[in-house]
Amino acid sequence: MSDPRITSSIFTRGAVDLSALRGTAPANTRPSTPTQAGPPAGLPGGPATGGGGLAVIDVTEATFQSEVLERSLSTPVVVDFWAEWCEPCKQLSPVLERLAAEGGGAWVLAKVDVDANPRIAQMFRVQGIPMVYAVVGGQPIDAFSGVVPEAELRQWIQAVLKAGGVTVAEPEDPRLDEADDALMSGDLDAAERAYRKILAESPADAAAEAGLAQVGVARRVDGVDPQAALAAAQGAPDDVEAQLLAADIEVLSGLAEQAYARLVGLVRRTAGEDREKVRQHLVSLFTIAGPDDPAVASARRALASALF
Repeated sequence: MSDPRITSSIFTRGAVDLSALRGTAPANTRPSTPTQAGPPAGLPGGPATGGGGLAVIDVTEATFQSEVLERSLSTPVVVDFWAEWCEPCKQLSPVLERLAAEGGGAWVLAKVDVDANPRIAQMFRVQGIPMVYAVVGGQPIDAFSGVVPEAELRQWIQAVLKAGGVTVAEPEDPRLDEADDALMSGDLDAAERAYRKILAESPADAAAEAGLAQVGVARRVDGVDPQAALAAAQGAPDDVEAQLLAADIEVLSGLAEQAYARLVGLVRRTAGEDREKVRQHLVSLFTIAGPDDPAVASARRALASALF
C-alpha cells in the first residue's frame, strides 16, 4: 500500500474471500468502542459525532470478525479503507461519519487504517484509497472507490440499507429545502436553478423533478386571472392553449383530478402535433404529484386508453 492508485468511482459486487479473516479475533475480544483518543472527530479514525448511539468504530484485524462480519448479520456495516496520508480520504471520511451519525444506528461505519491493517486491505483487494465496502449478512455486497458526491453517497447507503432489510426515513435534503423556499417565495429563477442543480447531481430525484414541474406551472399562470381563464376554457373546449392553461390553474387550486380529466378528454379530441402537445403537458402535471398518487395512476390508464 505504499503507492496506491487513487481511482475514479466504481461499483463492484462479490468476489471477495473473507475466510482468512474469520476467527482472527480472540474469544475474549470485546467490541471496540469510539473513544476520544486518536484523531479529532470528523477526521479519518476519529470518534463518532452526533447522536444515534454507536455510529463510527475503528476496526483492526483482531476485531474485524466481531465488529464487521458478526455485526453485519443484524446491522449493515460500511467499511471505509483510509490512511493518514490520503488527501481524498480526508474529503470522503467526514461525510461518511456525518451520514452514519444521521443514520441513528441503522448502519455502522467501520474504519480500517490500511497501513495498520494491511491483511484486511489485501483480503478486500484494495488497490487504491479511499475505498468503501458494504457488508451485509457477513458478506460484501457492493463497493466504490474514490470520492463521490454526497447525493450519490446517500443513494448508495439507502440501497445498502434496503439490501440489509432496513427501512429508514430519508433524511431531509437541505438542497431541496432551499429550492422549495425559493419556489414558495416566488423566486422562480432561483428555484429553477436549485432544482436543476439537484437533477444534475441526482438525475432520478423525484422531488426535484416535481419541483421543476411546479416552477413551469407557476410561470405559465403568472399574471393570469384564474376565473377568466377557466371561463375562456369553458367557452372553447377545443382551444388547446385555453385548455392547457385551465388545467394548470386547476392543479394549483387542488383540483388535479379535474385537470387530468380535462386533458385526457382533449387528447381524445385532438390529433397530430396538438395531441402530442397535450399529452406532454399532462405528463408534466403527473410529475408534480408523483407516480404513487392514485389519481395519477388512474389518469395514466385513461390516457393510455385515449391514445390507443
